[in-house]
Amino acid sequence: MTPDSIYFSPEATAFRERTRQFLRSNIAPRLDTWEAERRIPRETWKLLAGEGLLGLHYPIAYGGRELPFFHSVAYLEELGRLGNGGFRGAMSVHSYMATAYLHLAGDHSQKTAYLKPAVEGDMIAALAITEPQAGSDVSSLACTARAVGDGYVIRGTKAFVTNGMQADFMVTAVRMADGPASGSGNLSLFVLDPRSPGVTRTPVEKLGWHCSDTATVRLDDVLVDRTSLLGRKNSGFLWIMKAFQLERIAAAVLAIGEIDRALELARRHTGERQVFGRALADHQVVRHRLAELMSHTEAARQLAYHAAWLYSRGTLAMSECAMAKLRATELAVEVAGQCLQLFGGHGYLADSPVAGLFRDTRLATIAGGASEIMREVIADTDL
Repeated sequence: MTPDSIYFSPEATAFRERTRQFLRSNIAPRLDTWEAERRIPRETWKLLAGEGLLGLHYPIAYGGRELPFFHSVAYLEELGRLGNGGFRGAMSVHSYMATAYLHLAGDHSQKTAYLKPAVEGDMIAALAITEPQAGSDVSSLACTARAVGDGYVIRGTKAFVTNGMQADFMVTAVRMADGPASGSGNLSLFVLDPRSPGVTRTPVEKLGWHCSDTATVRLDDVLVDRTSLLGRKNSGFLWIMKAFQLERIAAAVLAIGEIDRALELARRHTGERQVFGRALADHQVVRHRLAELMSHTEAARQLAYHAAWLYSRGTLAMSECAMAKLRATELAVEVAGQCLQLFGGHGYLADSPVAGLFRDTRLATIAGGASEIMREVIADTDL
């Protein structure tokens, strides 16, 4: 990225370089071990917090750095460039999804109790919205909160909760029991302690994203006090829609980083691999394939940057964010597959970096709103 970028200031560009070096030196060498162990050590959050990476866009009052949003874009892109879906998933959920609801809807005491320690790496955050029978359609959520005395009793099951086994707190969306059994008008957000009585966390095994823990969380009459309610009662759908913009931008930018990593691996391999007496990259069919992928990548990158720019200006950009997520995540799957093909049999080995990308990129087309939902969001936009 050049210093004269219309999106990245010289300060953001310098920040990107420092972040890239930090991640390559302190995170990349450990990723294979974490993948094999199916975990990210808790101290890793503290390590990133020491670099200020867990609260780039959050207020200084709550431990953040209040940096311009394109510092976050640079960080997310570099997270993706590590080429490990589990690590980037765990960190992005922590900093740009779960804690986003505290920033948007939380009061001062809630931000002090949860947002600040999350930014400082002392608490791990998780987001529990999806349920076994309700994902992108949040109006179908069935988990309920019933008023009891000075608090609420929450009952239901949440699925695919990233960081769910290690989390110190979870932001969850529920339906208020005194309203209709469907629709979006009576959804509310709560922050709860997953160690509370009635909470059962069960780990789930995934196709990829191995180092990131994922849990099914069962809530059997979990008692929370009224201070656990984020924002106003029945305002949950509004906050979810606002947070979706950031979540989808993050998904798009992370995917661009993963694409860059796949192309980096492919260009290195094709430059070194000898076929019929010359480098694989010297064959026109390979050169043209890479050129095509690089062109598509740059188009997706600019779309993601534009959506991020609109978001940074406070513009409601649901369609643009959906377009960016759709195009970048779908392209990441295509590029990973094409690059694996260029590796031949070596690419299909389980410990091949490009095979890891091939496994991990698919989830981004599902999480945070599946590609089919993104197309619906875009199609419903008034032109």
